[in-house]
Amino acid sequence: ELENQLMAKSKTLDELKQSLASNGSAEQTPEAQSLRITELCEMKDSIVNQVAQLKSSMESVMEQWRAYDEIYAEVSLMTTRYLYCIDQCKPSGEEASLEALQKQVKTLQ
Repeated sequence: ELENQLMAKSKTLDELKQSLASNGSAEQTPEAQSLRITELCEMKDSIVNQVAQLKSSMESVMEQWRAYDEIYAEVSLMTTRYLYCIDQCKPSGEEASLEALQKQVKTLQ
């Protein structure tokens, strides 16, 4: 999004440069035009620097999200395993008789 805006601003700046160069405007002296072009170039450079800073900041944020996703997947897997183990340890509708417990031990083995 920001890159697209930067490209649009850069294109507009180039069009202004061409317009001023080809127009030979009588309203402004060449020195004034040159100063204005320099000012616009400085503004463009400032925007480019801001975009670069934003990119590095976003890379850091994305790296943190990747770490979060990895940790979340691990925790989710452990939770699923624990829930499965808890489910396997419950008596399955039968009374907790010796036979039921022996059957459960065999199943777990």
